[in-house]
Amino acid sequence: MVEHQLRRRGIKDERVLAAMLEVPREQFLPQGQRRFAYDDSALSIGEGQTISQPYMVAKMLELLDCHRDHCVLEIGAGSGYQAALLGELAAEVYAIEIVESLSERANEVLARLGYDNVLVVLGDGSLGYPPAAPYDRIIVAAAAPCIPEPLAEQLVESGRLVAPVGDRGVQTCIAATKEQGELSIQKNISCVFVPLVGEHGW
Repeated sequence: MVEHQLRRRGIKDERVLAAMLEVPREQFLPQGQRRFAYDDSALSIGEGQTISQPYMVAKMLELLDCHRDHCVLEIGAGSGYQAALLGELAAEVYAIEIVESLSERANEVLARLGYDNVLVVLGDGSLGYPPAAPYDRIIVAAAAPCIPEPLAEQLVESGRLVAPVGDRGVQTCIAATKEQGELSIQKNISCVFVPLVGEHGW
């Protein structure tokens, strides 16, 4: 996966590549999907949700530019796979998931694999997670019509936010940096994510 799907397609951040070598993706999938764990595609995890294509995960993490001393907020924990990758890259990770069964399963897998710096919280991700704010980095793994204001507010000055923004059919992955209280946005690749559900989502 790392050599053929990531390096050959231009992922250069060695920290991201090392994290993706370390985290066993199959552990975050339902039993019937595990044989497809390292395919270059998104896979169903139940409840109408998916685990994203490895390349898209790597691309977004590369754009996030996460460092070992960072506190990170993830919106849309899903299976917990990306939260585990963030656990390899950051000091603290808070991941919000709105579907209770998925949040419970993600916490179980993360605990079993020893990610004691990662916590999956049940809640509305479009509101962020004020108890642990502010965050050095925020990554959104669900499509939003625009960047939710609470997330912008919970980002530190000079912090970075990566998210798929657009309509329900197709989105653009954006990387935003907070400068003097405002988000400076750079557009990146096109993508398709499940919709962000919540007060500031769909």
